[in-house]
Amino acid sequence: MKKTDILIGFLIGIVSALLGTFLFLALFTKYNLVTDFQAIRAEEILGKVITLGAILNIIVFFILLQKKKELMARGIVLATITLAILTMFL
Repeated sequence: MKKTDILIGFLIGIVSALLGTFLFLALFTKYNLVTDFQAIRAEEILGKVITLGAILNIIVFFILLQKKKELMARGIVLATITLAILTMFL
């Protein structure tokens, strides 16, 4: 078991969730992630936005499974669980 593959999968999961969050905000809302961060946090929708952005992890997870990268896929699951715990506190 290569722990670096799990770490790489975790990092891919975090980056894809951030990318998904940015895409969600850019395409479906009037907010911009960089400039309107305080407004999103003030309206208490930051956790919901991060959760919707993490949907992109599902696609990345299945792509990694197709390529037989099971350890990286585990890292994606670990990143998704971490984000779910994080959104409970936001």
